This record gives sequence, structure tokens and C-alpha cells, in this order.
Amino acid sequence: MSQTIEIKVPDIGDYTDIPVIEVLVKVGDVVEKEQSLITLESDKATMDVPSPEAGTVKEIKVKAGDAVSQGTLIVILEGAAAAQAAEKPAAKSAEKPAEKPVEKTAAKAEAAPAAAGGGTIEVKVPDIGDYKDVPVIEISIKVGDVVEKEQSLITLESDKATMDVPSPEAGTVKEIKVKVGDAVAEGTLIVILEAAGKAAAVKPAAASAAPAQAAAPAAAPAAAPSTSTASAPAPASTGTADAPAVEARGSISHASPSVRKFARELGVEIGRVAGTGPKGRITQDDVRAFVKGVVVAAQKPAAAASGAVTGGGELNLLPWPKVDFAKFGPIDPKPLSRIKKISGANLHRNWVMIPHVTNNEDADITDLEAFRVQLNKENEKSGVKVTMLAFLIKACVSALKKHPSFNASLDGDNLVYKQYFHVGFAADTPNGLVVPVLRDADKKGVFEIAKETSELAKAARDGKLKPDQMQGGCFSISSLGGIGGTYFTPIINAPEVGILGVGRSSTQPVWDGKQFVPRLILPLSLSYDHRVVDGAEAARFNAHLAQVLADFRRVML
Repeated sequence: MSQTIEIKVPDIGDYTDIPVIEVLVKVGDVVEKEQSLITLESDKATMDVPSPEAGTVKEIKVKAGDAVSQGTLIVILEGAAAAQAAEKPAAKSAEKPAEKPVEKTAAKAEAAPAAAGGGTIEVKVPDIGDYKDVPVIEISIKVGDVVEKEQSLITLESDKATMDVPSPEAGTVKEIKVKVGDAVAEGTLIVILEAAGKAAAVKPAAASAAPAQAAAPAAAPAAAPSTSTASAPAPASTGTADAPAVEARGSISHASPSVRKFARELGVEIGRVAGTGPKGRITQDDVRAFVKGVVVAAQKPAAAASGAVTGGGELNLLPWPKVDFAKFGPIDPKPLSRIKKISGANLHRNWVMIPHVTNNEDADITDLEAFRVQLNKENEKSGVKVTMLAFLIKACVSALKKHPSFNASLDGDNLVYKQYFHVGFAADTPNGLVVPVLRDADKKGVFEIAKETSELAKAARDGKLKPDQMQGGCFSISSLGGIGGTYFTPIINAPEVGILGVGRSSTQPVWDGKQFVPRLILPLSLSYDHRVVDGAEAARFNAHLAQVLADFRRVML
């Protein structure tokens, strides 16, 4: 008799209305206990929801894009008893002679640990260099799991690298001493293992179950197709020649949430990737290798058909030059920082996908700069130093209100007009450029904006900026005034449709109708998405911005 199991979203903390980004099963699939069913993604974390029991998927109650909270019904399973009952007759008739030997082997395996015994092993964070207080982003095991030597236990992620901590010995997980979000360093106790032959003893039992799993026609489907269109460079790797064959391999895709997210950003279906990690686990290198294989496979037919030298995908560009730089002199190769790798891929996509146009304008900030200096003198004891950036943010809010097309984003065939004003600003850090976002700039005064931007910039330099502090921007400002330069073309930060580039102000002679007088001029470069904003509106936006900066009383109008 079958048993119906309703699976609901478990306790996920204070998160509510979390979007479903991936459904990992389909109706008819046979799932194992703890197998991931769906993947959720908040603004801070990606979470897999596992199955509490084994069984067959009878009904799926959610789809990608739905928002769920704790207690939301997501899947209805038909208990494992029904599936096992259906399989038993066939198994008995086909494999009767093998049943008894298998049972004996399993019994011996269970008895072996009791006879062998064993102590406990304390697993600590090994030498990870100079890293301290590194956050735990994933725990790959649970209490009771049998782990092999070198199998990954937890994953750490600093601001520069992601590191797996492997098990030094085989054994059974007795206790886990950390949780996701904890900060650890070298020597931190993370897991207690029960040593001895338990891990080896369980293997025969697992082997006996393998034929039954192989008999299930749809035991583990490939992951749902991704809808992401983001792209990134794919480093050289091996093992990609049989990428098309992997698509139909029909096995469970073992991958961490971070790897699944990485695959989605590259537009890769995780079910098509072959894993090379412990127990077939999929790593980021596996995803990169798969992407490279697809690109190489796509280039070969085109080159053969046309006889042309290609290598730029659909753009039909020449291949990237391969140069042995050491032939020409001494070199010092250094890897790109993690921030530059991530931002580089995003910038490349934005530059290729968005039709950029730049409008240049000059703003007379003579009076505004005098006012800023006066404010800082009067409020010296407050400890808050008002920068030109604070005035620029207020001026941009005024322009966004007057020209709402700049405070919008393309969503397919729709233009989404935002009723909030979150302004991002580019912050230069030792590891690369990041863009913190100042929220609700329209509700804050200049002093409050100056204080908050200073705190965000410091957090960026210290590598302590949280993910939610870099999301939700409506418009961005990239100011190079402290370094130099006049006009430039800043790249739009998708899905925004505009970004303001600010150069260094300079004193220039300006004709006032009677004579030339010295005025402080600030060069402005406004890049805009020409699919959303036309040239006339961009010129009006920039002109309004210059007028507000020339006479800041206009910000109240």
C-alpha cells in the first residue's frame, strides 16, 4: 500500500518569499533520501531543499520563478514502499540465485565494525596560508555519513579564493562542529569522525543496492534547463571531448549551490556536466571544462564549412592570439583577482549586449565647491566630511525623478519603472573595482549620504562588503576625479540603463558676457542604453544635472 508524503520548505531562518531558481526533479523520478529537490536563492545565499524520505515524485507544486517561504508545499512523493513493491517481483524472478549471497555479504559488513572497533578523529582546518576568519559557505556532509579519505567536508570562501577542506582519513561523521556562516581559521575543529572499518564495511551493502538503482528507468533526471544568458571566459582544461554524451547520462548531478549558481551564470545545464570531484561531485573546473568543450565543438564545423579562421563564436572573430611572452624578455605572471574575474565577465557581457552611447557635459561647480568647503569647516567636530560624491548623488536623484526612463530596467519586452532611488558608486579597492549601493538616496540628506558612502567605501576596501550591499542599484556613478582625466565612457552596470562618469574638475576661463572669469568646471560623461533612452532625453538629463550642480537650490524644485 503506497504512502503519500507532502514535502514542504523547512526552516530557512527569517527568509520569506524566496524565489525558486531551479527544480531538480520531474514527475515520475525516483529520489533518494537527502537528494536535492529544488534550489532557492535569496539576496544572500543559495539553498538546496532536500527530500526527507525516499520515494517517487507524484506531483510538483512549484516551478522556477515561484516565491516560497517556510511551510510552502513543494513536492508530493509516493513513499518508497510502493516503488520497492513494484520492483520486488522482477528482481526475484531475474536474480533469485544472487539474493542469498548478497544478504550474507551485507550481514558481514554490518558486523565488521562491531568487531573491529575504532577511535575518533578530530578534523581541523589545515594550513590555509594567512587567511583568518574565513567564512564556511557549504557543509558537504551530515552526521552519520561515511566519508572516504580526501573527500571534501566543508567549503570555505575568502575574498580571493574558494577552498575545500578534505577528510584526512576515512570514517563515519560523528559530530559537525561548524555551520554555514561560521568564521574559521587554521586549527579550528570542524568535524569529529569515528574511525575504523565502518566506511569500508558499508561498501558491499551499497554495491548490492546498485543493480536495483540501475533498473530504475528515471532514477535521477538531469537538472532543469537554466535561463541565464550571462557569459564568461572559459580557461583551458581537459575531459571535454565527450560533452554531448554526458547530456543523457541520467545520473544525479552532485554539485554544491555555489557551483550550481556558477553554472547558471554561464548558461550551463548542470545535468550535462561530468563531475571529477570525490564521488563524482561537480566542481567549478568541471563547468569551465564543459564550456570550453562546447565552444571548441561549435567552432570546428563553422571553420570546416567556410574555410575561414574563426574563434569568436557568433561574432566570427579571429582567435585570441597565443604568445610566448618569455621569448621577448623577463615576465612575471600573476593570476587575476577573484573580483576582477567576476567583474570582467559582467563588463564583457554588458559591453557586448548593451548599445552604449555617451553624452558629455560640463558643470560649473564653483559655488558648490565653496559651499562644500564651508560646510566641512562648520561641521569639523562632527567627524563627517562632505565629499563632492554626496552632492552628485543628490543631483542624480533629482535628474532621475525628472527623467524616469533612466530609473528603469528592461525585462524582456517590458520596461520596469522603479519607484525607489538606490544609487551605486564605483569604489577602488586593492583587489579591483566594486560598486556598493546607497539605498533610498532620495530620503537622505547630504551629511547622511556622505557618512554612509564613506562607511560603504571602507567596507569595500577591507573586503567586508556584504552581497546585499552591492545589489538593487538603479543608477551608478563612476568618479575618477581624485585620480585625473576628463571624459571617458563608463560601462553600464546591467540591468541599469545609465551610468555617470565624473572626471577631475579644473579651473577654466569662462566668458560671463563682459570678461573671462575663472570658474571650476566638472566634466561629466553619461553613458546610456540606447534601447531605452534616446539622445535628446540623455542630453536633457545631463543638462539638468549640470544646472543642479551649478545652483544646488534647484535640487528642491
